[in-house]
Formats: sequence, structure tokens, C-alpha cells
Amino acid sequence: QVQLVESGGGLVQAGGSLRLSCAASGRTTMHYNMGWFRQAPGKERTFVATINWSGDITYYADSVKGRFTISRDNAKNTVNLQMNSLKPEDTAVYYCALRTGSGVAMGSNEYSYWGQGTQVTVSS
Repeated sequence: QVQLVESGGGLVQAGGSLRLSCAASGRTTMHYNMGWFRQAPGKERTFVATINWSGDITYYADSVKGRFTISRDNAKNTVNLQMNSLKPEDTAVYYCALRTGSGVAMGSNEYSYWGQGTQVTVSS
């Protein structure tokens, strides 16, 4: 089995920054592609960013491109999401996810394991 635990969420003013981390444990977790998704109240869960197992391929949602950066440290079994220039519309619960299939993906149904989520609130 695979366990994912997110941390780093919180309350920040618009224009501020937060760094989310996802600690992975279990079977060979760092040979898989990882992603971040978010879900705002009353809305569907949406794709934010993804990174392949070696860390040299990344994709971002248009809404966060240029502001967010996904990275991974396979030695520490962690995946991070650096969020800069935060906006009130970034407010959501952020989820880390692991994909067992090959290649990166942006659909939530492509990911097999999920963390419990961490709340990010951006005040105006």
C-alpha cells in the first residue's frame, strides 16, 4: 500500500506564498508520477500540477502556470508545491496524488492513491 500525507497549508494574504509538501511511504513510491489537485467548496476537484518520476517533466494548469512550481526529492520521498503570488481564487483543499500508470496525467481518475488534503486559504 501507499500512504500520502500533505502538510504546509494555512492562511495567507493575497500575494503571499506557501509551500506544500507531500510525504510518501509504502511500496516503491518514488518510481511513480505524482500530482497535486485542489477542490474549492462546492466545486469539482481540479488538476493543479504533475511531475514525472525523474522530475524532468512537469505540467501545470493554466490558472497556476508561472506562479506554482512542483518538485520532488526522491531521496526524501517527498513532493512539493511552491505557491507564489497567491490569489483568493487559489483557496481550496489541496490533495497530493500518486499515479501508478506510465506517463504524466491531468485527470483525477488517472491517480490511484490520494492524501487526506491540506487547506489553503488566501485572504483578499
